[in-house]
Amino acid sequence: MDGADTPADAPADRLAAVLHAIDAANADDPHTIVVDGEQRPKELAHAEMMTRWVTALAPGCTDEQLIAARAHHLRRWAIPRQAYPQDRAGYLRWRSALRRQHAADVAALMHDAGYDDAAIARVQTIVRKQGLGHDPDVQVHEDALCLVFLETQFDDLAAQLGDDDKMVDILRRTVAKMSPAGLAAAASLPLSPGGAALLERALAHPV
Repeated sequence: MDGADTPADAPADRLAAVLHAIDAANADDPHTIVVDGEQRPKELAHAEMMTRWVTALAPGCTDEQLIAARAHHLRRWAIPRQAYPQDRAGYLRWRSALRRQHAADVAALMHDAGYDDAAIARVQTIVRKQGLGHDPDVQVHEDALCLVFLETQFDDLAAQLGDDDKMVDILRRTVAKMSPAGLAAAASLPLSPGGAALLERALAHPV
């Protein structure tokens, strides 16, 4: 059977359709980051990096893992942090609102692409990180999140804080959520000398 005879709702077509829809939504991000010398919409770039890490850590990953990676921060900018009180309780409320939004948005895109309720629910479980610590797919997702943080936000956050001890505490909490495979990948990252030293301190005295 050639490509012209393939049903429009074939699995490969569904996956491509939903990933394209997620990318189109994330391309509207007004925030940008520089990746390999190119200025990109922040959430679009992060989603691509998440997909790369999930694929590297789990070469046999499912559609649901790939979709969750791509949609982990789908349209994140639509609910700004400033909309909630600038304290711990406000932060937690903001994160809860984001998780609800990401889950609802990806469900709509998957439904339009032809995925069934079971597949949608699985993606929502991964995006919400439910089962972290005993669900292998959620663990891979968390590892990828941590690795993208180390690649793109670590040095900027350390400079912003200006407090090595506080940054080491953040890193300790980060690496505590990672698997041995995720930690091995982190060790291979081309971090700045200062970043590498902070990560070494965090690993030497974990939580």
